Amino acid sequence: MPASQARVPTDRARRYLAQLCEHGEKMSHRALHHVSRGGEDGDSPQARRAEHSDTDGIIDFGQGRCTLRATDTELLLRVEADDERHLRRIEGGIAARVERIGRRDKLSVTWTRSSEDRPGG
Repeated sequence: MPASQARVPTDRARRYLAQLCEHGEKMSHRALHHVSRGGEDGDSPQARRAEHSDTDGIIDFGQGRCTLRATDTELLLRVEADDERHLRRIEGGIAARVERIGRRDKLSVTWTRSSEDRPGG
């Protein structure tokens, strides 16, 4: 299962974790409504479920998921997906959202492959 991770330096990690998961929860409600009306997902990943505590969260996309952890100094993101295509879609969606909600703090997301996904890892 392909996976990647990102470390986003910020002293507001808990706030961003909550915003991402709450957005994922709203997306899941819209996706259920959209699918029930016969709509298509398009290129943006649609969350099926999202939940969070003060320091940990998960957004489930069906074909993959993003787990989140907030520390005092950074927001840690880990994406796992069924295949490379879904991994890239989820990475792109999460990064775009983080950068949008963190624009005042100039947040940026850079994904790196997890060591177990590298040859010999």
